[in-house]
Amino acid sequence: MMSYYSVKWLGDHLSILDQTLLPNEEKYLRLTNYRDVIEAIKSLRVRGAPAIGVAAAYAGVLAAMETSDTALLSHTLEEIRKSRPTAVNLMWAIDRISSILKQNSAKPQAEIVDALLQEADKIFHEDVAMCAAMGKNGNRLIKDGSAILTHCNTGALATAGIGTALAPIFAAHRQGKKIKVYAGETRPLLQGARLTMWELMKEGVDATLVCDSAAAFLMSRRKIDMVVVGADRIARNGDVANKIGTLSIAIAASKFSVPFYVVAPSSTFDFDTLDGSGVEIEERDPSEITKFRGVAIAPDGVKVFSPAFDITPAYLITRIISEKGVFEPGQHTIRRKSAAIADENT
Repeated sequence: MMSYYSVKWLGDHLSILDQTLLPNEEKYLRLTNYRDVIEAIKSLRVRGAPAIGVAAAYAGVLAAMETSDTALLSHTLEEIRKSRPTAVNLMWAIDRISSILKQNSAKPQAEIVDALLQEADKIFHEDVAMCAAMGKNGNRLIKDGSAILTHCNTGALATAGIGTALAPIFAAHRQGKKIKVYAGETRPLLQGARLTMWELMKEGVDATLVCDSAAAFLMSRRKIDMVVVGADRIARNGDVANKIGTLSIAIAASKFSVPFYVVAPSSTFDFDTLDGSGVEIEERDPSEITKFRGVAIAPDGVKVFSPAFDITPAYLITRIISEKGVFEPGQHTIRRKSAAIADENT
């Protein structure tokens, strides 16, 4: 595990690391009601698809602590579900909490709270285990001496465990492999610069920060051996919704024959969405582009288009890595099989 965490239940409240303050300040917030959790999700104080799912589950627990009215509680769970639209883990976690509520709706409030807390804890521990397994599976594809490009933040800050796309990197580093990581800054909120570099440097990984627009140039100079990114949602056909800028990197990787890997837990697989065209893409507040931490970086009145995510089509993806194994895009739809493809390093 790491010396920090993104989200954790501490007896009677939810504790989160306020990621909007990183890398300047490492501050944990005490959230005692579901409204605070919704605000934290919307404001990106907690972010990353798996971490959002875990936070949403515990938000359901906090909501149950406020009322014995199960009808009102069901309405509140729907409110939590709508806090962000793209990451499927949030909907998946709320579906599980809602199911437990239905099964226990006739019980006293204290027993409902306990049942929901048990399910939220289960979601938390499942994510920890999935992260470890993704690290192990992805590490098999990383050769000693590899140079890896990553985008956005996919480490412990984005999950309950050690991460998704950063998990294989951490596993390779801990194994003693000599790897070099290039982290894109990830405009407009600089999750790569502020968060990924913070995590990599804490772990002692050889890491270099680059502008997002430098990715194709690095590949053209044969500086990158593989790209490893996360996912907020994976459609049935293997199309991937991930942080804006991912598609550009995937296109460049295809052009320069660089393997492009997506690392995500099975909770990110959305079998009800046939392809990427069915994924709702969140659009963020224009001020996230026109300002940074209150400082204007664009003229007043400028027109802004600010999608938080883009869709990378399955044909640009080399492999999808999950806790179940390593799959060709589309093969991940085999829900319960561990039909991992042969290790590419053998």
